[in-house]
Amino acid sequence: MAAREPSAVERIKAASRGLRGTIVSSLADPVTGALADDDRQLIKFHGSYQQDDRDQREERRRAKLEPAYSFMLRTRLPGGVCTPAQWLALDALAGRYGNGTLRITTRQSFQLHGILKSALKPTIAALNAALVDTISACGDVNRNVIASPNPLESALHAEVYEWAVRLSAQLRPRSRAYYELWLDGERLAGEAEPEPLYGPTYLPRKFKVAIAVPPLNDVDVFSNDLGFIAIAEQGRLAGFNLLAGGGLGATHGDPATWPRLADPYGFLTPDQLPAVAENVVAIQRDYGDRSDRNHARLKYTIADRGSDWFRGELERRLGQTLSPARPYRFTHSGDRFGWIEGHDGRWHLTLRIESGRVADTGERRLRTGLARIAAIHRGHFRLTPNQNLIVAAVAPEDRWRIDALVAGYGLDSFRRTTPVARDALACVALPTCPLAMAEAERYLPAATARLEALLRRHGVAGEPLLFRISGCPNGCSRPVLAEIALVGKAPGRYNLQLGGARNGERLNVLYRENIDEDGFIAAVEPLIAAWARQREPGEAFGDFLHRSGLVGAPAGAVARGP
Repeated sequence: MAAREPSAVERIKAASRGLRGTIVSSLADPVTGALADDDRQLIKFHGSYQQDDRDQREERRRAKLEPAYSFMLRTRLPGGVCTPAQWLALDALAGRYGNGTLRITTRQSFQLHGILKSALKPTIAALNAALVDTISACGDVNRNVIASPNPLESALHAEVYEWAVRLSAQLRPRSRAYYELWLDGERLAGEAEPEPLYGPTYLPRKFKVAIAVPPLNDVDVFSNDLGFIAIAEQGRLAGFNLLAGGGLGATHGDPATWPRLADPYGFLTPDQLPAVAENVVAIQRDYGDRSDRNHARLKYTIADRGSDWFRGELERRLGQTLSPARPYRFTHSGDRFGWIEGHDGRWHLTLRIESGRVADTGERRLRTGLARIAAIHRGHFRLTPNQNLIVAAVAPEDRWRIDALVAGYGLDSFRRTTPVARDALACVALPTCPLAMAEAERYLPAATARLEALLRRHGVAGEPLLFRISGCPNGCSRPVLAEIALVGKAPGRYNLQLGGARNGERLNVLYRENIDEDGFIAAVEPLIAAWARQREPGEAFGDFLHRSGLVGAPAGAVARGP
């Protein structure tokens, strides 16, 4: 069979001279607030997306103006650890160049929104001055490596965090373009420098890595291209179970795309981890689909060729066989809120940040309050993969100061909110995400309120229930792992998906297609009523739906752990 033509993005990467393209001239163009089309693709590798305010599109079109272009910047922050000084630097940039908010992402990074093209270079330079970069936070490379922020076993977490940092550095592109373009580094003369791992066209699509520490699957490890489950023996890190082939994105109406949970492939000792990670990336580099970007993730490479093929190819490259996976158990995938004491006597306070949005709104002045905390905090911050924030490593004598600021600025919602609202996730969606088909972040409070009203009506108020909304099927809020999920289909309309597992080990399934808000409530109310009447003690909503036969499991939906 003749080889298929590479996609347009593959041609852009091949001609980019190591991700440089014509970004310099695009930035200097005073006629437009946008970049040239090819540079719009390349800037993703530098940690930025070009966006426009879709709320203003029609008005600007009628006025014969171009869209209200701006840029989103995303940080590379392995394991989500941030110092108070870095927080204050980010806060200042959000006010000076951004839209006045910070956003914590589901990949333990920050996003700054609303940056104009003229401010892009000074913003990136200021981030780097604070020892925060945006290298490979987006694009067809390994993205931010996430790791469990669980402070309950701080000694083990510290070791896992160091592995996240090592993997992030190991899998980072070697091009010097970032330093040339944004930090005024020495300009390249001649051919682009080699990329020993990625090659001249990098990966076919994005690549995501996560490390989980049982019993908390707070990183949703099965949703990643490459996952590692930390295995502790006698309180020490013995190694990792290897997972590969996860990914949650799909395309509406395209049966060739689907969400998939990662397969388990065996146990690794810590010294094996770097070679395994590099070789998995190399397999995807060599065999991933470079013609159809909708079919270009590692999950499709494994699905098309088979898990046995993948295992054999990995073992061939490693020159050794993989050991059998070791036992582990995940209990849930959310965060634990409030104060928790660590092994060293220091304390960790997990705060609820709805949709990850750090903003001053009415009496809840989250951004101002967190800046005040950063100004006095002697520990650090940990961003969680559930869009929340841990004020970490607080000395016992400092707790009262942190508590006073938390209460004074409305940061204590975790003490009052219901489990549904506390654990819900939503992506940014409208108005800035170009892929969004429906609202998510802006719709979350209203949708959650109606869902909570149903729970009260049927006598199960206060019960945990994992609810997520995504503005499109790309799945940034990991909706297909939720017990109840809304996935955007069109303005005001969603696909309703039900039956995920609370510990992140089972996908949900499509239950109703293209429904509005009233249709969503009408569809889930009889199911919640049945759960309230017929559930077994402690039975989660998603588990009840499967046990009762109200929903069925799709093929391959259950992760095959030991």
